[in-house]
Amino acid sequence: MERPRSDDLRETPLFTPASPMLLAASEGEGGFHAPTVADFFPPAIFFEGTVFEFNRVMLIRVIAAVVLLTVFVIAARRAKLVPGRFQNVVEMILDFVRNAIAIEVLGEKNGRKYFFLLATIFCTVLVMNITSVVPFLNLAGTSVIGLPIVLAAWTYVMYLGAGVKAQGFGGFLKSSLFPPGVPKVLYLLLTPIEFLQVFVLRPATLVIRLLANMVAGHLMLAICFTATSFFLFDSAGAMKLFGAGTLVAGFAFFLFEVFVAALQAYVFAILTAVYLNMSIEAEH
Repeated sequence: MERPRSDDLRETPLFTPASPMLLAASEGEGGFHAPTVADFFPPAIFFEGTVFEFNRVMLIRVIAAVVLLTVFVIAARRAKLVPGRFQNVVEMILDFVRNAIAIEVLGEKNGRKYFFLLATIFCTVLVMNITSVVPFLNLAGTSVIGLPIVLAAWTYVMYLGAGVKAQGFGGFLKSSLFPPGVPKVLYLLLTPIEFLQVFVLRPATLVIRLLANMVAGHLMLAICFTATSFFLFDSAGAMKLFGAGTLVAGFAFFLFEVFVAALQAYVFAILTAVYLNMSIEAEH
């Protein structure tokens, strides 16, 4: 085999005898193509270049929303005193939100008051997240920033509205920006920090936490299954054995992604409940 020239090494710094098979193939050839951020910005299906542009991500969100609404409409219309399996699953999810999130954080009175908000947020985030592991969709509806921003904005508006309603505008600002029991001189330092926390960081962290987890999950799954396809069908000889390892890793990440999808729905909903409780706590 001809020894590679130094120029070739600079162009392919990870050069090994097997590396040409692992690098993206030249045009017209097979090879391993790692996922990129381009996966989250697919080409428009229609209305390209307008504010109504509709692409694959939007299609996934529409499908998820239709499925979610259909499930609850069917569950409501077929509700029975002695529930079947389908009704049991729906009621189990709603009972979990009511008891483990709403009432647990907000108490009996406010928990029932904000239950519908928390249940809607939990179920929406869960269904939009779970599309990341659904065949032929393979991308979370929450893996592009628009939807996380909408959900966080909804939480933020409800949070501010609950605080102002419970304490009055001045009372809400006072309790949020001027915590009691602190020497007045420290307010010069503490109040700007509290302002950033209440009005910037809380909604921002809701968005970033959800978005980052779903983006990372998609990339890990895509890498594992793309590598599996490459090793099993495009590589030669003993390299095919690596396909078994990446397939097992892909299945493990699949299960982990299902867990993360549910966990992030829970985290988003419980933080919403915590923020609501913080905004109205002066009422107690």
